[in-house]
Amino acid sequence: MWVSLASALPLLVAVAAFPSKNREHKVKELVTPPPGWTIHAPAPSDHVLKLRIGLPQSNFAALEAHLYEISDPYHERYGAHLSKEDVEELVAPRPESTGAVTEWLASHGIREDDIGRSPAGDWLTLRIPVALVEKMLDTKYHVWTHMGRGESIVRTTSYSLPQSLHEHIELIQPTTLFGTFKKLKSTIHSINEVDAIVQPQDFSPPGLESAGVTVDASCNSTITITCLKEIYNAVGYTPTAKGNSIGITGYLGENANRADLQTFYEDQVPAAAAVNSTFEFISVAGGLDSQNASEAGGEANLDVQFAFGLSFPVPSTFFSTAGSPPFVPDIGTPEDTNEPYTDWLDFMLSHPSPPLAISTSYGDDEQTVPESFARRACAGFAQLGARGVSLMVSSGDGGVGDGNPDPATQQCITNDGRNRTRFIPGFPASCPFVTAVGGTVFFPEQAIDFSGGGFSNFFDRPRYQDDAVEDFLEKLPKGTYRGLFNRKGRAIPDVAAQSNFFRVFVGGRAFHIGGTSASSPAFTGFVALLNDGRLSKGLPPLGFLNPLLYSKAKSGFNDITVGNNPGCGTPGFNATKGWDAVTGLGTPDFGKLLELVT
Repeated sequence: MWVSLASALPLLVAVAAFPSKNREHKVKELVTPPPGWTIHAPAPSDHVLKLRIGLPQSNFAALEAHLYEISDPYHERYGAHLSKEDVEELVAPRPESTGAVTEWLASHGIREDDIGRSPAGDWLTLRIPVALVEKMLDTKYHVWTHMGRGESIVRTTSYSLPQSLHEHIELIQPTTLFGTFKKLKSTIHSINEVDAIVQPQDFSPPGLESAGVTVDASCNSTITITCLKEIYNAVGYTPTAKGNSIGITGYLGENANRADLQTFYEDQVPAAAAVNSTFEFISVAGGLDSQNASEAGGEANLDVQFAFGLSFPVPSTFFSTAGSPPFVPDIGTPEDTNEPYTDWLDFMLSHPSPPLAISTSYGDDEQTVPESFARRACAGFAQLGARGVSLMVSSGDGGVGDGNPDPATQQCITNDGRNRTRFIPGFPASCPFVTAVGGTVFFPEQAIDFSGGGFSNFFDRPRYQDDAVEDFLEKLPKGTYRGLFNRKGRAIPDVAAQSNFFRVFVGGRAFHIGGTSASSPAFTGFVALLNDGRLSKGLPPLGFLNPLLYSKAKSGFNDITVGNNPGCGTPGFNATKGWDAVTGLGTPDFGKLLELVT
């Protein structure tokens, strides 16, 4: 008898996970694997899992209230950021949760010295074999392989806990997380050596004067530090304040090459080249930063060159976090660590002085991340924001779709077992505690077609977005994309910046690189300059940006009204007057923003 894929999926999940027959256990989480993932084989019993157990944070609601007060430019507490200790006190689990979970672990032979605890005690980490994890969680792990990418991970689709522990454990991973945390470098506009780039034949460069801003004509085919400062009204500004800092996150074995940075500085920031400026490297969980020219990373080099080039001489740090899919199940690999994002969050939350502005150009389709995990990671971003850190994240390169390079063939199918067609937002851009950065191109600027945008299916729209997003939704023709997106969800992106033709040096050669992975570090560079302006006047750093951007600072953006972001077989959303789901509030006018924030 023929069985449809849709009807077979629930059966597949049941078979894959072997849901509990133990009456003392109750299912904690159950997911349908995202499209493309199939079972390769049972997980080896001696395969080691780095198990992370999240305990409920006792007073996160209070932390969130603090965050919104200190991020509201009209509140009397604006800028009164919390200390590391203040934050940890608010998110520490209740003693009864700590005790119950510790007792449960001990019943399985796990001693206290086998357990790693986060500074707040809200995360427990241990390394144990699959056989023991399967017994503890009353489940069955398999090696799953992605048919299109060939990546493999060890996962289950369901796990159970003793009923008495459900109130004391928020989530356990790796269990149901099928995301692979990809780089957000555009797959539509590929990386090209500069000499090989040819402009489309029908492209006629627009005029390069707009609203009193003059930009060199070359900026319509090559983006440099000079171009960005011209386009965004920052020519002549040099940071001078002490206490400032900027950071770039690196994952998936991406190496930031110092020799390439020097070549970039010689090409675009001669003042930095003159003093042989470089960045501090910090390894997270064993992350490396090879300086072999053949191993230089296009993503990492793009990020550090433009973020640090724009903000020079602000002290800069490149964080490399270990962990890179795919896991290769056939070579006896003892451990697969392909969730590096949580390792980075652990490290940053334990760091006494994290950089004040940080850019991330990596992410997943939101639906490949279990909601419990997404919410817990998002809570980590809130903790950093409460401590005065501004977090920027690329909005993604799939328009309203799933990142497929051909927006006309994106399937955009939900993985909730119902196989509905739906727009695919990205995570962590969908977290309301980060600033999601979309993309533009040319000057005068227009939205670039791959700019990730849309509405979260996990997170409700935060109140700071209400007015701007409601205006946008009211302008949509009635019934537009009905059922394809969540009108009440957190809207993406918040802002935008140039995102194509960035002149980047990789392995000693010049390339043009595009993607919102360029927009985020560029915008972050300007945030570091704004922090300099505040620090130089004795004011605290900006911290969590969004409440400021949507209120007092919204007049400091260039409104983008041309372009759209197709995906899922649709034209996507249109850039329009005011906020839109392609370019957000628009691109920064640094001069105006500096006046508004200082």
